Amino acid sequence: MLKFMTGIQSNGIPHIGNIINIILPTISYINNNNNKNIFFFIMIADLHSLTNYSYPVILKKNIYINAAVWLSFNIKYNYKNVYFYRQSDIKEINELFWYLNCFYPFNRLKLSHCIKKNNTTNKTYNTGIMNYPILMASDILLYDIDKVIIGIDQKQHIEITRKIANIINKKINKNIFNIPKSLIIKKKIIPGIDGVKMSKSLNNIINIFENKDILEKQVMSIKTTNKSIYNISYKEIKNTVLLKIYKLITNKDEYKYIIEKIKNFNIGFYNIKKKLFNYILYRFSKERKKFIYYLNKKKLIKKILLKGFVKSKVYANKKINFIKKEIGLKI
Repeated sequence: MLKFMTGIQSNGIPHIGNIINIILPTISYINNNNNKNIFFFIMIADLHSLTNYSYPVILKKNIYINAAVWLSFNIKYNYKNVYFYRQSDIKEINELFWYLNCFYPFNRLKLSHCIKKNNTTNKTYNTGIMNYPILMASDILLYDIDKVIIGIDQKQHIEITRKIANIINKKINKNIFNIPKSLIIKKKIIPGIDGVKMSKSLNNIINIFENKDILEKQVMSIKTTNKSIYNISYKEIKNTVLLKIYKLITNKDEYKYIIEKIKNFNIGFYNIKKKLFNYILYRFSKERKKFIYYLNKKKLIKKILLKGFVKSKVYANKKINFIKKEIGLKI
């Protein structure tokens, strides 16, 4: 039995980087591996979103939004081997989270990149941000996951998960936790429209589910250069944020076509952006329609997540009882 897991923090709508790096590869894996020996755990990470908390109404809205995005890409939630659920519904995650905290050295946790990142901003941050990797480890270890589908920037968190599992296994002198591995489909970080890593917190995203006017504004705001495309080298053009995003989003034929147009001086930055905007509308037209459909079906989303919860809860309860027994809490 092989188990895969992935999840996206529900602190806003998943951007095109999330879709390319996480959602599309996961859907592809599920569609190509529909057999009884491979299981997929798809989690809406709403507990993780509390590290950047705003208001209750926004938190609730974002849960529906994230579910609607996965459903718009036809996540096979009805398959017996697919577990599509909300993180906060599984109380065993929080219980295991406490156990893991008690075994992992604090000094090691301070070295995680999420802490280093927040230290460079000179802003105060909550304890949840520091413990983010431990909560992620709890998500994974509770289900004995073999491979975690992640973006390349999450690799360190999987290494922390592996370290925690190994520490406890050695302490107990028994392999109570499976040691997971990272599965990074896309090796490149998707740049935002300003050239920095695409992030909802930086407001530099491309949101394929926005209305056409806002989506077009996002695409047309992609950073290029102050120079005319006709006055810079081909190498400089290829290294612009616009061309990097174009290559990552479009297919090989479309990218090859636009490169030929550039080489022949038949197109400028403005029209490249227009073509990218139209390509996004064309490529994700079905998903955009389905997204609106599911957002208007909140009762259906709740029903689907409840079904995923019931399936996931059985495994989680069995595992947490096993862990309690092995570490000495069950009498």
